[in-house]
Amino acid sequence: MQIQWFPGHMHKAAKAVRETLPTVDVLIEVLDARIPFSSQNPMIAQLMGDKPCIKLLNKSDLADPALTEIWQTHMEQNSNVRTLATNVKSTGNLRQITDLCHKLIPNKGGEDDYRNIHAMIIGIPNVGKSTLINSLAGRTIAKTGNEPAVTKNQQRIKLEHGITLIDTPGMMWPKIEHENSGYRLAATGAIKETATDNTDVAFATAEYLLEVYPHLLTARYQLDEVPESPLELIESLGKLRGCLRSGGGVLLEKASNILISELRSGVLGEITLEDPARVEVEQQEVIAAREAKRLKDEERKKGFKKKRRR
Repeated sequence: MQIQWFPGHMHKAAKAVRETLPTVDVLIEVLDARIPFSSQNPMIAQLMGDKPCIKLLNKSDLADPALTEIWQTHMEQNSNVRTLATNVKSTGNLRQITDLCHKLIPNKGGEDDYRNIHAMIIGIPNVGKSTLINSLAGRTIAKTGNEPAVTKNQQRIKLEHGITLIDTPGMMWPKIEHENSGYRLAATGAIKETATDNTDVAFATAEYLLEVYPHLLTARYQLDEVPESPLELIESLGKLRGCLRSGGGVLLEKASNILISELRSGVLGEITLEDPARVEVEQQEVIAAREAKRLKDEERKKGFKKKRRR
């Protein structure tokens, strides 16, 4: 399933980020701890260069804590990157964010320094960025909501401790290259459901959960044994929850919606949908696909030139 969701206001927001970035001291990128790689915007990685970056693995209360630690270690191999695991239930680590800003930019924002540290906070839709901003500011500034793409424009927020925060709208990118990243983004709610097929997303998610978290599925859906396939899992779920049509067949779409809803809410358990080793394999597949497309395009151009010579 190819997911393309890049509304016009996101294109405008990306342009504004490019224009503002030279004046920014440090980037704060909010990620979804359940999909730390897939929730990174590759456009931002290209733009930031060597600029210091704090990656917040938000919604960490919904993620697998062991994999969150693995991802933090993996990301901090980059000397310009620091990470924190955050969630809306615990505000104790919010001061750590401002402390990290000062550690990364030690020559600005001190008590006797009138120059604020300018920190740009970025993230894809629905990662909880606006809720974090409101907690950092100690007041309601940014709009929040369960639907992606609530914030539409940049705004500057003066925080304590000598920091000015530049808020940006949640931004996707024009093309999601690996379909598994698309499924993960859809499963966690980063993409509007009108741009996806929840049944396809549920089947892809079920396949992963059966591989990595079978014990959570058997416990949640009262299963005596692990289903052999995503279809068997979703049918078992549907029967348990009464998602039946006349004649006893399972309403797959309705059952799929339940699986996705329970994943997002955390009632399935603490789940992370990717790990660095899995992502490395997928990125090699992306590179191979790019090369195959390049060769195909070259062959097509050669064929076009031959036709013109005749």
